[in-house]
Amino acid sequence: MYTDPISDMLTRIRNASLAHKAEVVLPYSKFKYNLASLLLKEGFLAGVKEEAAGQKQLQVQLKYSESGDSVISGIKRVSKPGQRIYLAADKLPRTNSGYGVTVVSTSRGLLTDKEARKARIGGEVVCQVW
Repeated sequence: MYTDPISDMLTRIRNASLAHKAEVVLPYSKFKYNLASLLLKEGFLAGVKEEAAGQKQLQVQLKYSESGDSVISGIKRVSKPGQRIYLAADKLPRTNSGYGVTVVSTSRGLLTDKEARKARIGGEVVCQVW
């Protein structure tokens, strides 16, 4: 049994992209669905679907460039169950000099670092994707 489902999700996505898999199937949760939808909106994933065959599952389609390389070159969990990282809007890190995205869990839901800075809202830094 794993104690951090978000780390498990990010690791499955990282491993599947390194193995050039087309999709990943994960256990469903609202947080994971919102995180995958945010990554889809930012252009890191090709698709996100819910599957209700028995136990609910989340199906994530990975995105690759025309040369066959994964769009996700790196993915890192920042805030962990043992050490939560909360930052104010002006302290949020820029991932890969602005080419990546930092996902922040705020009172308005999951936002990218740019959206959180614009709304002047801080929160828990979930992960970084580049």
